[in-house]
Amino acid sequence: MLSLADRYRSIRSRTEDICKPLSVEDYVIQSMEDVSPTKWHLAHTTWFFETFVLREFDPSYVPLNEQYAFLFNSYYVQAGQRFSRPHRGLLSRPRVDEVFAYRRHVDDSMIRLLSEAGDREEIRGVVEIGLNHEQQHQELMVTDIKHVLSINPLLPTYRELQIPSHQSLEDLTFTDMEEGICEIGHPGDGFAYDNESPRHRQFLEPYRLARRPVSNGEYLRFVNDGGYQNSLFWLSEGWNMVQEQGWQHPLYWLHENDDWSEFSLYGKIPLVPDAPLTHVSYFEADAYARWSGARLPTEFEWENAARQVDTSGHFSDAMLFHPRLEVAGADDFLGLFGSSWEWTSSHYSPYPGYRRPPGALGEYNGKFMSNQFVLRGGSCATPSDHIRLSYRNFFPAGARWQFSGIRLAQSIG
Repeated sequence: MLSLADRYRSIRSRTEDICKPLSVEDYVIQSMEDVSPTKWHLAHTTWFFETFVLREFDPSYVPLNEQYAFLFNSYYVQAGQRFSRPHRGLLSRPRVDEVFAYRRHVDDSMIRLLSEAGDREEIRGVVEIGLNHEQQHQELMVTDIKHVLSINPLLPTYRELQIPSHQSLEDLTFTDMEEGICEIGHPGDGFAYDNESPRHRQFLEPYRLARRPVSNGEYLRFVNDGGYQNSLFWLSEGWNMVQEQGWQHPLYWLHENDDWSEFSLYGKIPLVPDAPLTHVSYFEADAYARWSGARLPTEFEWENAARQVDTSGHFSDAMLFHPRLEVAGADDFLGLFGSSWEWTSSHYSPYPGYRRPPGALGEYNGKFMSNQFVLRGGSCATPSDHIRLSYRNFFPAGARWQFSGIRLAQSIG
């Protein structure tokens, strides 16, 4: 088992491994407000350890630059003022090499602190949050890099790689799930975010859950059937976004000369009908479910079904940042973990008895419990040791740049 210092080194190193295929220019581009430059991610995750660990527990620590606290805070109001999020791409300074120097400066102090006092419970707790926070930003870096590259008409590649072939999919079938009371939430062993607790009981009506996620080919039938032109399938706000933003298909799909392809981190590739669908918003997932005569599962239905399978799947460990579905196996459900996050119909809200943690770290999850939906399962950009059954991801209903897909459900009776 890795020591906390070794785990710190490993996760921090992996963040930089993700950046290696980039050119210097790629570190600084911001393509939309939701996307942050790679340089900012590298500095912000460093700021987290500097702010919540070193400044709190190491009286000998000397910051490299006091202005970094302003530049690289994200949304922690109690931690001080912040630079404007929409303008992060305008930060020409510090340079990329200076950001890496900042990381080395903080890493040296962190390793020294963990070697001397890493067994203190209050330090270990904050460091573990910081490491999981860094893993979240590893995933955000991948999805943000993809979006940044996608807006370039040259459709540049992140790295050269032969995309593996996809196995033929079976017809979409459903597994019946019985009604009853189930336990939802983190059981208490190991790390979890505050939004996964308290563990509580939830009654479920009988339902069916699709054995696998929706494929590109299945969603293409929705597109060809005029799904984006028929308001009857859409929630009102979703239909407004279709009209205002000109949605005609999932993000990164390309339609040229009657052929379909998609932009990936490996450049433009043919759209594979049997590959898992990804890069759709909640609104698109909900519209497709209605068109197909089904619905999206609640996060409680999803978690109840997912407890029957292990959490292995297609995660970022292989550094293959493109969804694929492992068809082999005897589980009732395929692809529940990894490849693409799966939208649920559950609003992101607190569990019964939830209390926001005190201090600035209490802003981590609790204050975002409004106007967002829960996704479950992880994606091809998620580290495998970051995911668990009770993990609750969340995004606004119109978000499309994350690796997010669809698994259908049906009510029984």
